[in-house]
Amino acid sequence: MNLMDGTPAYRRWLDDMQLGHPLTIAGPCSAESREQVLETARRLTGGRVTVFRAGVWKPRTKPGNFEGVGEIALPWLQEVKKETGLEPLIEVATPYHVEAALRHGIRMMWIGARTTANPFAVQEVAEALRGNSDVIVLVKNPVNPDTALWIGAVERLMRAGLTNLGAVHRGFSVYNPGPYRNKPKWQIPLQFKRHFPGMPMIIDPSHICGRRDCLFDIAQMALDLQYDGVMIESHRDPDRAWSDAAQQVTPETLHDIIRRLMVRKTNAQEGRARDKLLEYRRHIDIIDEQLLELLAERMKVVREIGRLKRSHNISLLQPQRWNEVFERAVRFAARHGLNEDFIKAVFTAIHEESLWQQKNGKKPED
Repeated sequence: MNLMDGTPAYRRWLDDMQLGHPLTIAGPCSAESREQVLETARRLTGGRVTVFRAGVWKPRTKPGNFEGVGEIALPWLQEVKKETGLEPLIEVATPYHVEAALRHGIRMMWIGARTTANPFAVQEVAEALRGNSDVIVLVKNPVNPDTALWIGAVERLMRAGLTNLGAVHRGFSVYNPGPYRNKPKWQIPLQFKRHFPGMPMIIDPSHICGRRDCLFDIAQMALDLQYDGVMIESHRDPDRAWSDAAQQVTPETLHDIIRRLMVRKTNAQEGRARDKLLEYRRHIDIIDEQLLELLAERMKVVREIGRLKRSHNISLLQPQRWNEVFERAVRFAARHGLNEDFIKAVFTAIHEESLWQQKNGKKPED
């Protein structure tokens, strides 16, 4: 399936991403009133915003929190499109949401993180959208860091005949997210992009950061990784927003963020830069080969250790030894300016593979 072939609206959307700046989706976390929606939309015009997002139905963790004003907001979004030309985009989580949106001429929808994590809910939304091939649907990553769930949600929509699809990276809920509301875990969207190489990928720094001060940095990181656009929450008066106030910015601040973002060249065309880049890539290829050879050698030693342990009835898992290896790697990372979380993840994966190799013993290729 060629995702670059779509409805005229989808092709225009993709064309916008080729103009030297990212596709920009902006608008409030929640539609609160007609006046709030229209004023925010008016102040978002005149820049690079092309899509106006607003939460109509809000899935909340606990009952009693503001859950959106519901269907009464849909005529407000019709007014936004008529007055400003911005294309409205809303979240849908049930067949009722889809049907109400379609009745009000909403042709762009997103499936939220909580819904993506529920295959039954995604299937119901997909069936409600069946036959509406002109609708553009963005699929946010699931709350939990699970690439298969994200891919599965997209495949359910594809099987319902929907081809105008995009993905939104909004971060993942983990035990220790560090400075973020939702940890980026960049390797997961990159895996997703390899599975769907033609599908637009949008970054949602608002939900990754959970606050205003790191929106630009996350957005720029995404563009450096060849993402296609940004979705940033913008409110006429962020501090008084009814939901997620800390992560929203004024339209004027949004315009400034977008102006400062830099879209990198996909390929270096200038001779000097191209030659230097090729040199660096060759160097990386050599280092990667050395890394793989060292890993292979390490696993040979690990299998010998496994044979020794089995022959002497010694437990495979040696926590004290593992802690020594782990702590040494962390100290090395600190000395050499390496990201600690990255090194922890690498050595955790190596340790898990080492235990497997010790348990299963010699492989035919040894």
